[in-house]
Amino acid sequence: MKTSQKFFHQLLMLYRPFENKLNFHLAEHQLHRAQWSIFHYLSHNGSATLVELSHYLYVEKPTVTRTINRLEELGYVEQVPTNDKREKRTQLTELGRKIYTQVRVTIDQFENDILKGISEHEQLEAIRIMSLIRDNIIK
Repeated sequence: MKTSQKFFHQLLMLYRPFENKLNFHLAEHQLHRAQWSIFHYLSHNGSATLVELSHYLYVEKPTVTRTINRLEELGYVEQVPTNDKREKRTQLTELGRKIYTQVRVTIDQFENDILKGISEHEQLEAIRIMSLIRDNIIK
C-alpha cells in the first residue's frame, strides 16, 4: 500500500472515533459537534454571517441556519445589528460565552487525554500538514 493510501486510511480511521467521543463529551452539556464548531468560531472571531460560518464549516447555508436557530432558542447566540440590513451577523450571548468556557474545560481535558505522548512540536507539524491538505482540497 502506498504511503498516501495509508495516510488517508488512517485519517478516515481517526475521524469517526474522534467525532463519536467528542459528541459523547459534548452531550454532557447538551451540545453536539456542529454547535461546538460554531461556538469555537464565534468565541475566536467575535461575530459571523451565515455565509462566513458555512464557508468555515464547509457545509450548506441551510445547515448552518438550522444550527444557529437552535443555538438562538437556547439563548447562546444572538443577532447583531449592522449597517447593512441585508447582512445578519451572529455572536455569542453572555450565556453563550459562559457555556463556551464551561464546555471548553471538558474539551480541553478530552483533547489533552488523546494527545498524550505527542509532543507540541509534533502537534504543530500535524496542524501544518492538515492545513495544507485542507487548502489543497478546497482550492
